[in-house]
Amino acid sequence: MTDAPRVLHVITGLGVGGAEHQLRLLLRHLPARCDVVTLTNPGAVADGLRADGVRVTDLAMRGNRDLAALPRLTRLIRSGGYDLVHTHLYRACVYGRIAARLAGVRAVVATEHSLGAAEIEGRPLTAGTRALYRATERLGTATVAVSATVAERLAAWGVPGDRIHTVPNGVDAERFRFDPGARAAVRAALGVPPGAHAVGGVGRLVPGKRFDALVRAVAAVAAEGREVVLLIAGDGPERGALQRLAARLGVAERVRLLGECGQEGGGGAPSVPELLGALDLFVSTSAEEAFGLAVVEALAAGLPVLYRTCPAVEDLPPHEAPGARRVTGGDDALVRALREQTAAGARRSAVPPVVRRYAVARTAEQVMDVYRRALAVGRPVLPPQGRPPEHHHPNPIERTSR
Repeated sequence: MTDAPRVLHVITGLGVGGAEHQLRLLLRHLPARCDVVTLTNPGAVADGLRADGVRVTDLAMRGNRDLAALPRLTRLIRSGGYDLVHTHLYRACVYGRIAARLAGVRAVVATEHSLGAAEIEGRPLTAGTRALYRATERLGTATVAVSATVAERLAAWGVPGDRIHTVPNGVDAERFRFDPGARAAVRAALGVPPGAHAVGGVGRLVPGKRFDALVRAVAAVAAEGREVVLLIAGDGPERGALQRLAARLGVAERVRLLGECGQEGGGGAPSVPELLGALDLFVSTSAEEAFGLAVVEALAAGLPVLYRTCPAVEDLPPHEAPGARRVTGGDDALVRALREQTAAGARRSAVPPVVRRYAVARTAEQVMDVYRRALAVGRPVLPPQGRPPEHHHPNPIERTSR
């Protein structure tokens, strides 16, 4: 028998997204035997996990109310003999907690990646959404908040404080180390004119990310005669609207919507680290964020950053992220800030302390600490069908640490 606990991660989907990439990065550093189940959409991140040697199962769920997925997930958990189930994203947390309890797993941990004040995973929070989340949260052992801001929101929902553990997202800073040679190659491949100030953003093209405000700000600065281009990595339902907006403002040739850009690259698009290396300024216009991982990654690349909201930075003292500037006020304030940054010229800074604070190895250690506590506490459940209760050790981590 090996020392590490056996953990099943359940996630809503494995397309290109922040929570999905974070799971893959975490599993590269987590000292546990991990498998992954995706409820639906086994996309690029599923391929990456399999390339890393992780077993990935697609549950092929047909929609939010595909209740037939619940017994399938329960059987899968029961047959795997897992010590702990770890769920990620709203739908997976709801179905995963119920299935884990039905399967007899003693420890169930959930990570809340995307809880905003008025939205969850980019969708408006409703009374029904909140009630279902709260009801199923009681079935788990612990809930991980990716920032102190999210922890406060969970507490305001009524989640007991002793069940909330703040573990920030992790960053592999080495992947974002600035490389002048790579910068020149990516800018050339993207057709960025020599001397142009490249402004960029990363995220799903959805209304809450407010990329429309960034397009307007770039258009305003370009109208003043500044050589500026906008590079946005991401895809989503707002793509067409953003293209039409850029055309209407006369900056279609300056705005490049690059589509989904993974952490590893491929498919003709640059990777996120490559894109950040090519930029001169990173801008996050999101109305809400649970953490703000893209901002931290941009700081890891040495970029100056403008942001609307970013708990990863706001929850810390200002000296931790000197290169990050919060923009308050309306769209005019964003235009002024963008004008000042482009006038200052391209510059890169040393990697700030905030990046070291969020090192992924540290995140993995904190997650393992949550696992230890969850396995020590456990929950009194019926023994899984077909397996005697004494076969399920209450705490494999504590057992091996003696």
